[in-house]
Amino acid sequence: MNQLLESHKNYNPRLRLFYAVVAALVLVLLCGLAYRQLISGSVYSDREEIQNLRRILVPGPRGNIYDRNDNLLVGNRPRFAAVVYLAELRTEFRSEFAQLRRPYIDRGLSTDGVPLPSMARAAVVQRYLDEINEILGRNETVDSVKLERHLRQELILPYFLINDLQPEEYARLLEQIPIDSPIQVYSSSVRHYPHGSAASHVLGYVGSTLEIPEEGVPGEKLMTFNIRGSEGREGLERYFDDRIQGQTGGEIWVVDPAGFQHERIKKRRAVQGEDIVTSLDIALQKTMEEALGTHTGAAVALDPQTGEVLAMATHPNYDLNAFSPALSSAVAREINESGAWPNRATQGLYPPGSTFKMITAMAMLKDGLITPDTTAYCRGVYRVAGRNFHCHNRAGHGEVDLAEALSVSCNVYFYEFGIEAGIDRIVAEARRLGLHERTGVELPSETGRMLVGNPEWKRRVHSTPWFPGDTANISIGQGYIRTTPLQMAALTAAFATGRDRVQPTLLRGGPSDIPATAPVGLRPAHYQSILRGMIEAVETGTARNARLPGIPIAGKTGTAQVPSRAGRLHMAWFVGFAPVEEPAIALAVLVEGTHPDDNYGGGATAAPIAREILRRFFADRDPDTLAAADR
Repeated sequence: MNQLLESHKNYNPRLRLFYAVVAALVLVLLCGLAYRQLISGSVYSDREEIQNLRRILVPGPRGNIYDRNDNLLVGNRPRFAAVVYLAELRTEFRSEFAQLRRPYIDRGLSTDGVPLPSMARAAVVQRYLDEINEILGRNETVDSVKLERHLRQELILPYFLINDLQPEEYARLLEQIPIDSPIQVYSSSVRHYPHGSAASHVLGYVGSTLEIPEEGVPGEKLMTFNIRGSEGREGLERYFDDRIQGQTGGEIWVVDPAGFQHERIKKRRAVQGEDIVTSLDIALQKTMEEALGTHTGAAVALDPQTGEVLAMATHPNYDLNAFSPALSSAVAREINESGAWPNRATQGLYPPGSTFKMITAMAMLKDGLITPDTTAYCRGVYRVAGRNFHCHNRAGHGEVDLAEALSVSCNVYFYEFGIEAGIDRIVAEARRLGLHERTGVELPSETGRMLVGNPEWKRRVHSTPWFPGDTANISIGQGYIRTTPLQMAALTAAFATGRDRVQPTLLRGGPSDIPATAPVGLRPAHYQSILRGMIEAVETGTARNARLPGIPIAGKTGTAQVPSRAGRLHMAWFVGFAPVEEPAIALAVLVEGTHPDDNYGGGATAAPIAREILRRFFADRDPDTLAAADR
C-alpha cells in the first residue's frame, strides 16, 4: 500500500509544462475575447448599423413671403402623387417572374439574355398603374428603365407612379383605391405664387435639388437617401434661401439583406422655414405693372425716409406658377424669346438722359460756377469744338435760369455750364451720389457694370482721348454713362430727403445696419433752386403729364438715345417724389424703346405712367383728398 501511494506522488514533471501552455492559451483566448467584446465591439456595432440601417432625409417646407401689409406673396401648396413602396410587391414580383419563366422551362429553352426579372417587375407595377388609369381616365405606362434605376439607387424611397395629381384626381383616388392597396397618395409641398406674375423678378423662383441641409438629423454615417427639396434660384427666394429653407426631417429604417424596408426605428419631423416680411405693397405693385402695360421697361417706388422698396416692376415678366413644380422647356423658351429673364430695374443699364441734369446742376452749384440766378441764352443749338449740339427744342428757349432750365429741360444751359464745370467735377458728383456702384438691395443679380465715364476710362477702354463733346453729352445724361432704374429711384429719394444716398431695402423695417448718410452738400438756396425747377417741371414743364391736382410733386423727365443695329432707340424717363414738403414716395420710371419707330419721350411716355402709380399711392393714403382734387 505504501508503495502504491509513493508511486502516485512521483508523477511526470513534464506535465507542468503542458499545464502552463494550456493556461497561456486560455489566457490569450480570454484576452482576445475581451478585446473583441469590449474594445472592438463598437466598431462591429457601427458596421452592423451601416449594413442594416438606412436614413431618409425629408426637406422642410419653405417659409412664406409677405408684403408690408401681411398679404401672402409666396406660400406653399400641397402636391399629391400616387406612389408604391416596392418592398410591398416582392411576393408579386416573384410570382410574376415564375409565370414568365415557366414557358421557357416547359420548352427547355434558356433564359440567358432575357431580362425576366425586369419584365416581371414592370408588369406588376403596370397592373397597379392601370388601376389608377381606370379611375382617372389616364393612359400612363411604366418606364422600365426608370423603375430599374429606382430599384438600384433608391429602393427605400417610394416609387412615383403619377407625380402631380390634380386636386380632383387626388380626391377620386382617395375615394376609390382600396385601403389594403399598395398604392398610396404621397403628399409634399411646392411653391405657390397667389399673384401670378406680380413682382416676379423681385420674388424669384425655386428649382428642385437633392442638396438639402442635414444639420441635426441623426445617422450621418448611414447610407442616406434624399427626398427632393427646393432651392432659391433667383430674387428673394435665392437671396434669403438660408432663412426660408425649412429644417430637414428624417427617418431611420431597418432594412433586410436585399435592401427593402423592414421597420422604422426613428423619425424627426421636418419644420417649416422662416417667414420673410417684405417692404412691397402688392396693390401698388399691381398698379405699377398695369401702368407699364405692354411697354418694355421698369419702374421702382421707394419710401424716401426709410429706403423701403414699395414696388419694383419689370416688363416683360413671367408667371411664377409656371416654375412650380418645374419649368417646362416650352415655357422657358417663351420667356427667353420675349426677353423677360432680366430684372430691368436692377440689371438694365441705360443712359439717364435729362434726369441726370439734377447731378450736373449740383456739380455746378457746389463749386460756385453758377448761382440759381445765372442765365444762359438758348437758341436751340450750342457749338462745341466746331460741332453743333442741339436742344430738344430746336427753336430755342430764350434766356433761362437754372430752375427754368430744369423745368423745360433746356440742353443748351447744361452744355454751356457743364463744359465750364468740366468732366472731373461732374463725375465726382455722380460717384459721390453712388451712380457708379451697386445699391446693395437684397437681390442676388444686381448688376455691377454701371458706368460713369471719364478721360482715364475712355483711354483704357477705347484708346482715344476725351473730347469736349463727351463732356457736353454727359452733362445731359448721354454718352458714356449707364445707370439702372433702381439707382435713379434711390438718387431721387436721397435728394427728396436732402441726403447723399438712401439705402434701398426689400425688408419691412429695413436692414439693421443701414448706414447714416451725409447731407446732400448744397446750400439751402441752391437746393431750393433745383427743387423749384422740378416742381415747375410737373406744374407747367416737361413733366406736366405726371401732375395730380392737389398733390405737390417734384419731378424730372428725360429722353435718351441709344444706338443699335436697327437704328437709334429712345429711352423715356421720369423721376420724382411727393408730397414735396414731406416726401412719402420717390419714383423712377423707364420705358425702353425696342424699335426705332418707338418715338418715346420722358414727358409723353414715362410721365403718364408715373401719374397712375402716384394716383394709386395717394388714393390708398387719402382717397378723399385725391377724389376731391379730381373733381
